[in-house]
Amino acid sequence: MMASDNIVDVTESNFQYEVISYSENTPVVVDFWAEWCRPCKTLGPLLEKLAREAQGSFRLARVDVDANPNLALHYGVRSIPTVKAFSQGEVVAEFIGVQPEARIREFLSHLSPPSPLALAVEKGLSLLQDHEWAEAEDIFRDLLEQVPQQPEVQLGLAMALLGQGYGNEALRILRNFPASREYARAQILLPFAEVLKNFEEGRLPNEIDLDVAFAQAIRLASRGNIPAAVDGLLDILRQNKNYRQGAARLMVLALLELLGPNDPQSRSYRAELAAVLF
Repeated sequence: MMASDNIVDVTESNFQYEVISYSENTPVVVDFWAEWCRPCKTLGPLLEKLAREAQGSFRLARVDVDANPNLALHYGVRSIPTVKAFSQGEVVAEFIGVQPEARIREFLSHLSPPSPLALAVEKGLSLLQDHEWAEAEDIFRDLLEQVPQQPEVQLGLAMALLGQGYGNEALRILRNFPASREYARAQILLPFAEVLKNFEEGRLPNEIDLDVAFAQAIRLASRGNIPAAVDGLLDILRQNKNYRQGAARLMVLALLELLGPNDPQSRSYRAELAAVLF
């Protein structure tokens, strides 16, 4: 086989780099084959021809299953030839056995590299996970100009704003959030945006001691100190589970949503919340 950047032989030692990492920007079609496999001798050259025609729109990576049995085992290859397409590090499509050229062309036509828009969204989401609120806000504002109706972008901007204590603008986004798979998350964040707006306008209740503690927790959250805010809210719940008709509970849920599931403290806080409430 003529080696090139778009047609490569890969092994267990370089699969992570040549396939997984490479597929973050360009789809990689992996051909699992063996020297003794007669159908492989038909499919392999056809895939190579199509890869050359594609001129870099996808990479063809060949894996000899005899020389790399762990890769075949890891990806559940039970028959060869098996072809798996990777995009952004994940298997997104596959087929087994020799297929007509027209069908393979159709298979390849559905593969496309992540668009610049998708990559920007991914970067913004990564910044949210790292609680880099201001940087995430910049990205999502730029994206909102390009795709103003994209729910994922709207939610990203709302979260970036809430992470910085900007309740008013976040509230406008969340109150008018479109029906989508992100809608449920937006509804979890909505009570925090409402309370944050009231805090900014000096309209939080101030009648009992727990009101003072609640305002302090919101103040901490508005300054980005979410763990300290959650600690304060949990202390309120220990004293009164139904404080202000569940306001403290809703704030904890919203702040944990803001922290994100990958934050190391989220799981312990959720367990603590459950212990306090139940």
